[in-house]
Amino acid sequence: CRLKAQSKSTRTIVIAGVPAGLLQDDVMADILTIHFQMSRNNGGDVEEVTYPTRNKGVAYITFEDQEVVESVLKKEQHLLQDKRLPRSYPLTVTRYCDSVSPDSHHFVLEDLVEEMKKQSPDLNFGPLQPDGQIAVRGSFPALRVLREFLLLKAKSLSEEGKREGKSHQKPRKKLQEYRSAAETRNSRSEHREKQVLVLDTDIYLYMKCFLPKKFQANDVVISGVTDGDITTVCIESAGREAGAARRSRAKEIIERCSVELQKILRKERICLKEQSRGQKQRYKQLCERLKARYPGLLILPYDTHIDVVGTSADVFAQKKNNNLKGQK
Repeated sequence: CRLKAQSKSTRTIVIAGVPAGLLQDDVMADILTIHFQMSRNNGGDVEEVTYPTRNKGVAYITFEDQEVVESVLKKEQHLLQDKRLPRSYPLTVTRYCDSVSPDSHHFVLEDLVEEMKKQSPDLNFGPLQPDGQIAVRGSFPALRVLREFLLLKAKSLSEEGKREGKSHQKPRKKLQEYRSAAETRNSRSEHREKQVLVLDTDIYLYMKCFLPKKFQANDVVISGVTDGDITTVCIESAGREAGAARRSRAKEIIERCSVELQKILRKERICLKEQSRGQKQRYKQLCERLKARYPGLLILPYDTHIDVVGTSADVFAQKKNNNLKGQK
């Protein structure tokens, strides 16, 4: 296990041989809980039972204390017995960390999410989805801090993998349970290598509109994928000649520019939820006129609102003019 001693993964065991199909799943989970809480089975307080799982006859038991895991593993044989079962069933008990079950990664991700929450208490974390994705909302500076934390986490895991590989005569493929979206990703072919960074969507759109050259570099292809408030920028080599230095340079330019823009840009949102179609159209026309008057403003019309992005002076002037128009 690579996470802290009392993480969920280190407090979990894998149970094989659970008689499937005999009882309701919740009843079987109750029987497993009773079994692994009994002192005669070297058990202890059970925090959670995961059953059923993707593998038939397999369950996960998470204890409140890691020491119980060690105690349970010392028992030579576990026989699942209960008056609701027709007979006794031998169970195979193994340490979670030794398991390569398809469900294993979910516990690792749960541990990671807990670390992320402690690292970034100002951010709002959504539920962890079955596919491993999680929505995170908050200020861009806080998201940047979280990004750096994930980069360090990924780097440390990568370094552990390298040390682990050197300790074996035969190299083995390292399984990586998660990666930060901002981590540098490498492939076998040089021309396919790429770097990825995460930007605030407003800053990305402002750069695309007013600073397009920041996304242009020799022998480098730069593209962006927007998902709500976050845009992932991918920097790839255009040909075999382009090396890591050019990709790193392009990433550095974009990142430095985004940091500077973050300091000076402001956003004003004009809500349209209560407006009629005609009023929405008049608002958009007004914004277009203001855009001509303040060419440094970025106007982003949406169905329910209009975002105006620019420097403090321009946004304030736009807001003042908009208020004056509304009073007429």
